[in-house]
Amino acid sequence: MAEISHSNVNNPAPDYTLVIFGASGDLTQRKLIPAVFSLFRQNLLPPGFRLIGYARSEMTDQQFRTRLTESLTEHCPDCSSENPAWKKFIDCISYCPGQYDSPDNFAQLAQRIHSSGSANVLFYLSTPPSVFVPIIQGLADSGLSKPPQNGFARIIIEKPFGRDLASAQELNQHIRRAFREEQIFRIDHYLGKETVQNLLVFRFANSIFEPIWNNKYIDHVQITVAETVDVAGRGSYYDQSGALRDMLQNHMMHLLCLVAMEPPHSLKADAIRDEKVQVLRSLQPLTPESVDSSLIRAQYSAGKVKGHHVPGYLELEDVPNDSKTETFAAIKMFIDNWRWSEVPFYLRTGKTLPARVTEIGIHFKSVPHVLFNLPDAPASPLPPNVLTLRIQPNEGMSLRFQVKVPGAADDIQPLTMNFGYADAFGDKPPEAYERLILEAAEGDATLFTRSDEVETAWEFFAPVLQCCNQNNSKPLPSYPAGSWGPAAGDELIERDGREWYLTRRPVSPKAVESL
Repeated sequence: MAEISHSNVNNPAPDYTLVIFGASGDLTQRKLIPAVFSLFRQNLLPPGFRLIGYARSEMTDQQFRTRLTESLTEHCPDCSSENPAWKKFIDCISYCPGQYDSPDNFAQLAQRIHSSGSANVLFYLSTPPSVFVPIIQGLADSGLSKPPQNGFARIIIEKPFGRDLASAQELNQHIRRAFREEQIFRIDHYLGKETVQNLLVFRFANSIFEPIWNNKYIDHVQITVAETVDVAGRGSYYDQSGALRDMLQNHMMHLLCLVAMEPPHSLKADAIRDEKVQVLRSLQPLTPESVDSSLIRAQYSAGKVKGHHVPGYLELEDVPNDSKTETFAAIKMFIDNWRWSEVPFYLRTGKTLPARVTEIGIHFKSVPHVLFNLPDAPASPLPPNVLTLRIQPNEGMSLRFQVKVPGAADDIQPLTMNFGYADAFGDKPPEAYERLILEAAEGDATLFTRSDEVETAWEFFAPVLQCCNQNNSKPLPSYPAGSWGPAAGDELIERDGREWYLTRRPVSPKAVESL
């Protein structure tokens, strides 16, 4: 198990209670409880830590504990009734059944929190967005949103944060009536991943990269978030969001901002978030005319992913057979500032693709081919240098550069130099949720999204969504499950004389090849 290297390990947060709304759901069992248990084993939780699960299901404390133990075997092998650490940890957990709009149930929750021995509380909304507002209102009416004297009351809100600009603004207004901005932690688990965090260190702690991190040397940037999973079992939810809202507007915009942002004046949360917002404000607006040429949307049809048959999106029982919701999206964007002027950013994401992979590719400009005018390719430059930041799986980095093959012939070939966290540090990086829960408990908002960042991102996508709604009379193109998306997704980048590029990670005992 990888441990979190953290500046406040010797000065952890004071005793607090973590309340998880939606505690009977999948995210709690699959991600949150294993993450908190990992923090417990690393002694990163205070001695008086308590966890209260809150959901509609009727359960006793013991039934909730038993359910967690039984259901977590797949997601957390160490979460076993035979593990001494788990036995000790489970004693910290209790359960409070209740409705999300019941004043009486929130009063019972408040009594449970106050009896835990610590007035500090961290609320985690692991629920559908439809109950965000009732929960926030319940916390305000019960007085739980008000921090105790010399203490804290903080709230973590899962995505999606709104489904367009108007709904995001409305949700922000509801939250700010109950909590101050410094109490609000809008979570995106991508920002907790080690490689994403290391982007700031990579860019600003190494003097060799910053001088060439601009349009003079960089030809274009690619960001790919590919998933092998389909939407089976989640069709009714996914059909309300789609790839644009589910991935592009949040996860991928965060990655773009970290790649493109200017150096912050400090490493304080607001200094970093100020620079991210500046990137979003510098995005070249998309008009209805430019959307048609800059955005590709498609749905997967029946096919095979890693040998398993996958039914088409429109074949799912909980998806309308005339749905116009995209499961694949690719977009070309520009940032109108001095650093990135005329450098295209190509983003793509999709379901049922051949591999699960998230990569950022920095593609440098080709060298003039006059020195290496090779006989077999007299009109083509050498392949450009590519710096790849691998977010998942096998987090790490690679750099492609040109070398001469030993021998008498002038044989020049690209070589890729790889760095992997698992190989370099002996274990895979900690899970993102471990880092994010720890940071929220300590009040560090660096890895969380501020309200103006959320609204500015939605503002950029407003004309995109409007254009998509206007074109809903047209059927979306399809792509077979198990392919890399529709032909139009390739044409988006190929008509500019470029092509999509993904690295292959070297196989090692601690890093498994996925492509």
